[in-house]
Amino acid sequence: MSVTQDSMSAEYPGFFRRLSPADWIWAAGVVVATVFVLAAYGNRMDIYQSGTLVVTAATGLWLGWFWKSFKGYALAVTGMSLLGVFSYGDTLASAQTNFFLKYLVSGEAAVMWMCALLYMSTTAYLASLFRREAGRGVLPALITAVVTGALGLAGLWLGRSGLVPGLEWASPLILLVAVGALLGPIARTDFAARVGSVLAWCAAAFGLAGLLVRWRETYLHDPTWGYIPVSNLWEVFVLFCIVTVLMYLYYQGRTRNLGMGGFVMMVVSAAVAFLLWYTLDREAHVVQPLVPALQSWWMKVHVPTNFVGYGGFAIAAMLGVAYLMRARGERRRPDGLLVRRLPSREVLDDVMYKSIAIGFAFFTIATVLGAMWAAEAWGAYWSWDPKETWALIVWLNYAAWLHLRFTKGWRGVPMAWWAILGLLITTFAFVGVNMFLGGLHSYGTL
Repeated sequence: MSVTQDSMSAEYPGFFRRLSPADWIWAAGVVVATVFVLAAYGNRMDIYQSGTLVVTAATGLWLGWFWKSFKGYALAVTGMSLLGVFSYGDTLASAQTNFFLKYLVSGEAAVMWMCALLYMSTTAYLASLFRREAGRGVLPALITAVVTGALGLAGLWLGRSGLVPGLEWASPLILLVAVGALLGPIARTDFAARVGSVLAWCAAAFGLAGLLVRWRETYLHDPTWGYIPVSNLWEVFVLFCIVTVLMYLYYQGRTRNLGMGGFVMMVVSAAVAFLLWYTLDREAHVVQPLVPALQSWWMKVHVPTNFVGYGGFAIAAMLGVAYLMRARGERRRPDGLLVRRLPSREVLDDVMYKSIAIGFAFFTIATVLGAMWAAEAWGAYWSWDPKETWALIVWLNYAAWLHLRFTKGWRGVPMAWWAILGLLITTFAFVGVNMFLGGLHSYGTL
C-alpha cells in the first residue's frame, strides 16, 4: 500500500501548523516585550546584555511553544516580579511598609514562600505514595510513620540540645516522610500527588520571582552593586531548587506519571533545609557586594547553565533510588506497595537516562564557558585549580555513564547505583571543594 506525500503531510502536520492561536499570541507577547525593553533600556545595555536578552527571549518563546505549561508559569513569574519591582519604587525602605513586599514578593519573602511550598509539595507527593487501596491495609504506612516520626523527633532533640549540632536542620526531611505516611491512608486516589504538582509549580514561581526581585534589590542597595543573583551559595541553592523542580515537572508531564515526585522532591527539600539553615543561622540572605572575581558578564551565563546540569544529575540520582526500591520490591513482594506505586523500571530508567543526558550537555557547555571566564579573569583557560579538577571528574563520570549506555547497552541496577554515586561526586565538587580545598574559588566558602 502506497502513501502519497499529501496524505503524509495531512497526517503529520509541520511544527508551525500544530501551533494554536494561544501559541502565536504568546510569541507576539514575547517579541513585543523584548522590543519594548530594548527601546526603553537599550542605551544602558552593552552588547553582551542585549545579546543575553535576545537569547533569553528566544528561549522563552521556544519553551512556551514546546512545553505548553511553561506559558502560565512564565506569566505568573512575570506578574509577581513586576509587582515586586514596582512596589519597591526607588527605595529599599518600602519593604518595611508595603504589604506585598513584606509578606509576598520581596526577594527574601518569596524565597521563604518557595521553601514552605516545597516542603508541602514533598509531603503531598509522599502521601500519594502511601494512599489507601480497597482491600488493602494501612499497616505499611503506619509503620513508616511511626519509625520516621521517632527518628525525626530524636534528630530534632539531638540537634537542639547541642549533642549533634546541625541535625535539627536535617531532621525535618525525615518528618516529611512521617507526615506523608500519616496522611496517605486518608486518600484513595492520586489527588494528593496532583496537589503536590500544583504546589511545586507555585514554589518554582515564587523562587524565580524572588530571584528577579532580588536582582532589583541589589541595585537599590547600591547602584554599583547591581548583579544577577547567582553569586553565592544562598542564591544558587534557590536556583537549584527552581531548575530541579521545573525539570521534574517537565518529565512528569511527558510521562504522565506522578509516582516519581516523592523521590525527586526529597532532594529538593534537602536543598531547602540547607537554605533555611543558611538563612536563619548564617544570615546568608543579606545582599552583599560582589567580590572582584565575580564581577563579570560570564557569571550570567556560566552559573545558570551549570545548574541545569546539577538539576538533571539530582533527578537522575533520586530516580536511581526509586529504581533500586522498585527492583527490590519486585523480588521480595511483587504485589507490595513499592511495585504498585512506583513507575515501571522502564520509565524510571528512561527518565534517568534523559536527565543525565540533558544535564551532561548543559554541564559541558557550562564547563567551556567557565574556561573562557577563567581565561579572562586569571589569564589561563585551565589551571588545575581544585574546583576545575573536580569539575573534570564530574564530567568524566557522566561521560563514562553515557558512553557505556550507548556502546554497551548498560541499564538497570548498576546504572542506578552509578547515578546515585554521581550525585555524591557532584555535591562534593559543588560544595565540598569550596569548604575543604579552597583554591582560586575560595570566595565560595561557607
